[in-house]
Amino acid sequence: MNSPATRGRNGRSRKASRGRSRFRLPMRYLLPTTFLVALLAMLMLRGYVHNEILADHRVRDADFHTRVPKDVRSGGPVIDARSGDAKTLRIPDGRIVLTFDDGPDPVWTPKVLDKLKEYDAHGVFFVTGNMAARHPDLVERMVAEGHEIGLHTFNHPDLSYQSTERIDWELSQNQLALAGAAGIRTSLFRPPYSSFSYAMDNKSWPVTEYIGSRGYLTVVNDTDSEDWKRPGVRAIVERATPKDGKGAIILMHDSGGDRSQTVAALDTLLPDLKERGYAFTRLTTALDAPSAHTPVTGFALWKGKAFVGAVAVSERITGVLVVGLAVIGVLVLARFGLMLLLSFLHARKVRRRSFSWGPPVTRPVSVLVPAYNERECIEATVRSLAASDHPIEIIVIDDGSTDGTADLVEAMRLPRVRVVRQRNAGKPAALDNGIRHARYDIVVMMDGDTVFEPSTVRELVQPFGDPRVGAVAGNAKVGNRDSLIGAWQHIEYVMGFNLDRRMYDVLGCMPTIPGAVGAFRRQALDRVGGMSDDTLAEDTDVTMALHRDGWRVVYAENARAWTEAPESVQQLWSQRYRWSYGTMQAIWKHRRAVIERGPSGRFGRVGLPFVSLFMVLAPLLAPLIDVFLLYGLVFGPTGKTVAAWFGVLVVQAVCAAYAFRLDKERMTHLISLPLQQILYRQLMYVVLLQSWITALTGGRLRWQKLRRTGAVEAPGGSPQRPQSPGATAGAVERRPSV
Repeated sequence: MNSPATRGRNGRSRKASRGRSRFRLPMRYLLPTTFLVALLAMLMLRGYVHNEILADHRVRDADFHTRVPKDVRSGGPVIDARSGDAKTLRIPDGRIVLTFDDGPDPVWTPKVLDKLKEYDAHGVFFVTGNMAARHPDLVERMVAEGHEIGLHTFNHPDLSYQSTERIDWELSQNQLALAGAAGIRTSLFRPPYSSFSYAMDNKSWPVTEYIGSRGYLTVVNDTDSEDWKRPGVRAIVERATPKDGKGAIILMHDSGGDRSQTVAALDTLLPDLKERGYAFTRLTTALDAPSAHTPVTGFALWKGKAFVGAVAVSERITGVLVVGLAVIGVLVLARFGLMLLLSFLHARKVRRRSFSWGPPVTRPVSVLVPAYNERECIEATVRSLAASDHPIEIIVIDDGSTDGTADLVEAMRLPRVRVVRQRNAGKPAALDNGIRHARYDIVVMMDGDTVFEPSTVRELVQPFGDPRVGAVAGNAKVGNRDSLIGAWQHIEYVMGFNLDRRMYDVLGCMPTIPGAVGAFRRQALDRVGGMSDDTLAEDTDVTMALHRDGWRVVYAENARAWTEAPESVQQLWSQRYRWSYGTMQAIWKHRRAVIERGPSGRFGRVGLPFVSLFMVLAPLLAPLIDVFLLYGLVFGPTGKTVAAWFGVLVVQAVCAAYAFRLDKERMTHLISLPLQQILYRQLMYVVLLQSWITALTGGRLRWQKLRRTGAVEAPGGSPQRPQSPGATAGAVERRPSV
């Protein structure tokens, strides 16, 4: 027997264990959260190197120059303020230092380098860190071909607006990109938006002094080609040419826009000045000074390479995602258009007065109700069936319920109702058991939490007048739509399920007979082996099997069934997790249909790609829409982003409105459509991702029982019998959590 101290330790241990487990983040949340955080980090990095994040595009107007030393304003274009006493340097006569700002650019920098190589000329490239990080191969080529590199900040801000901390950041990030791209650091610097030394003013001079204190030479220019204005090749050459044989630093650009005139100007400028005796050299060579480059080693080198590598990964992955999102977007919009067209054609066909499936089906049918602990719902379900205007037998298959479901049905003592009891074996086994007990050759299947309208069975079985029809999908509707999550599912059922079924009916590739309301020809079920328990989506599995066996599967829009949708996020997640994983299992099980001939091949090459693309793959990209939306709102072209998102929303709203009109539903529930697209989509993403993880790891799910309230009834149906003493039908209070 444990002592009190031991029991106390054990109790504390159990409490600590419970505390640790309470804070354990489920894998289904951890993985998608990790993925979204990684995606957001890549987008932030991409935005940073594309001047969309932390960029400052302000440019200050010229100021007074009372604080600028006269020797600087009248001196040369190289300003050395490293020792505290500023001095300037000039380029000796007969020497030219060609400088190129704002690169490297993947289009124009290689052309500039080719021209310099062609004429055996060298120069200085003042690179921005964001461009160097995105195109490290070009920086490496510059160094390899003997050119000098200078800093031009990372994001190209006007430094007169910036704090010393931001200036240090711009310099260090610029050097980090150089280290990762070419394994060097440099002592040359050119401020953005700079021009001549005499243009130094009271705002730019303190920056130059601070830059000098950090060990850099500030380089401006003697002649400005003004190539950024694109004035024409002749004008660029004239403005770049120094006067009277004097040495000069020439300002040009290899990035920042169309630099075709700059490249063309080099074809004239380089040979012309060479004929005049000029030599095109590096800056330090012209000044007879040591190289500005210093090799980077150790941790600083690996840090730079890691940064450049991260930029490359973010560029490639986000580029692929953008392309993938665009492709999926086009496919989804095409699907919406196809859905509208084919739904219209389907409604037009089946609503014609002359339309008929064949001879009216009046013979009795068997209705199977698999039930496991459905005490809250089963009475309403059975009573709704008893009110059917079509001759039926009702078979309730109790799958080992522990709440007295079978006893409750038997106590109702309704005619044409039988109860079949079995040990708990799952829904497929219960349905197969029900088929064995059924007397008739048409079998209707429904869930134990669903209620039918009096005409549902009659409408559902009429397509069997066509001997080619093996199964019929009914019109499942959400009965508990008075909560936000219920309204979202109502929109999904009307638009995402029933509009889809009209389209699939016309295409002849209906993927799923809903478990809530479906009918089967018994002969067809026998030919495919009945309800299989190979997957968790036995309804999808058997539907695909029927297609492959050559049967038609159609949609009966007037066969309405009212089902109780999950009323909490956890319950919804459990249901959709099973659906998603079961659908993946069914697709994998029937994958050979893609290469087969006949009816199986037709379904495999039409139905399976549709289901795979739009029910399994496309929803995985749903969060990207919102991530890119958020990114565009904060950092990108806000107007275009909002317009694009609202454009897609309008298309969805049109489809939803048309679906509601076809189903004769009130449009008021569509008010929550925008919120559904933002929030509901994320839940479906988590569900699908977890299903993928389960499928890839070989996991297997159990059947999950959802908590039911039993408050759903068909429109116009009789109130439910109270579930507990003292309760009344009108006093049922439901407060579903969202």
